[in-house]
Amino acid sequence: MIRKTINKELKELFRDGRVRTSLLIVLLLLGIAVWISSQQYQKTNADYAAAKVSEREVWDNQGEKNPHSAAHYGTYAFKPKYPLSLVDQGVDKYVGTSIFLEAHKRNEAQFSAATDQTGLARFGDLTPDFILLFIIPLLIVLLGYNAFTKERELGTHALIKSSGAKGWKIVLGKWTALFLPVLTITVVLLLLAGLVLSNLQDYGVFQWNSLLVLGLVYLLYYAVFTNLVLWVSQWTKRSGISLVISLSLWIIACLAAPKAASNIAEARHPYPTRQEFAANVLKDKDAGIDGHNPWSKEAKLLEEQVLAEYEVDSLQQLPFNFSAYLAQKGEEHEAEVYFKHYNYLKEQYENQSGTYRSLALLSPFLPARFLSMAIAQTDYATHWDFSDAAENYRIATQEFLNNNTAQNTRYGEIGYKATAAFWQELPPFDYNPPELGQILKNNRSNFGILGLWAVFSFGLLFFTTKKNNDVTI
Repeated sequence: MIRKTINKELKELFRDGRVRTSLLIVLLLLGIAVWISSQQYQKTNADYAAAKVSEREVWDNQGEKNPHSAAHYGTYAFKPKYPLSLVDQGVDKYVGTSIFLEAHKRNEAQFSAATDQTGLARFGDLTPDFILLFIIPLLIVLLGYNAFTKERELGTHALIKSSGAKGWKIVLGKWTALFLPVLTITVVLLLLAGLVLSNLQDYGVFQWNSLLVLGLVYLLYYAVFTNLVLWVSQWTKRSGISLVISLSLWIIACLAAPKAASNIAEARHPYPTRQEFAANVLKDKDAGIDGHNPWSKEAKLLEEQVLAEYEVDSLQQLPFNFSAYLAQKGEEHEAEVYFKHYNYLKEQYENQSGTYRSLALLSPFLPARFLSMAIAQTDYATHWDFSDAAENYRIATQEFLNNNTAQNTRYGEIGYKATAAFWQELPPFDYNPPELGQILKNNRSNFGILGLWAVFSFGLLFFTTKKNNDVTI
């Protein structure tokens, strides 16, 4: 009976010209989206590779220069674009692609793609994740809203009832027939993306297991929508009513709930404004050592401690340049200040994420969205990790430069220049994102919530079939 139901439903689906057209349009959009994303991905990584080499050449070829001048001259840390960003771009276009690393200051990532777009960008981009997260659930609604109501409207439910078929078998047959086209589209997309990515050279390490996990997340997400749409069709008497309710569920789940969750999270755990953040950082900086002010109270206390530690009477007797030592201590103080305030921003981010997770019970879209971005390494957590890695490299760079001055000059000596070969001794910046295992560990709650949605929706669909036996079959 299950196989007969599947065959019947599939024949009816593909006989409908509107269904065939919808499926073809979705497949065409997916193909175009993958092609556009692959072109952007290759261009971005080509630009990244060229900028990385060019910036390193500039650093290595500074010639003879004072290390502190080089510290203020600075360099850049570039964020690579990861393979699965072809499928889900996440927040990449909003958070910037490079961070300027300079003395005394931690900078934000710059040159985000969103800053170069027009106002039309707010209507959304044609990307695979947009189709996967928004359009395919809408397709499920359009394909399945009349799965049961059409039987009642055509009078065929009486024939099915008289045949003695069990309700759960009918439901399972209709569920499979509705899910198969969605499964096919998803598999085709992921295979296409995998083949494209596996044949790109020098653009990040592509892993099939990450793509497989990403595909499972989407399929679980679609299973939830399939269950909900069929459940609505079971319990309504008219196809029009079923369509309106199913569309309302899609609007609430994919549009209203995410926006409401964002507003609630921001209201409960707001970020400070840029002006407030800068003022707080400056206040804490002024309360500690200033590497450029040897006459401050903190600098004099440090001077006394160093003289006592080395048992000398003057700074000239120290085996290193105290001015460079003071500059390094100032850098360390400023790094602690930035760590404190950026850690607060991360705490607010974690608090907002917790709010999202608590509200994810209202919509399966939220856990699916967060899992998709995390596995594609295009979420805020990955960006924070890159930003922290860049800051650690900045701190190590300043220590490298200040130590050179401290060890090669004496207090009061001016005009020192490092050799032209010195700059090449600084290791290049290299960032490795979190591995898949760590990503899955960090997103256990999102997996759990999406799993709860799947269990709940399957239970709603199949365990209410018996109660609704007189209506459905």
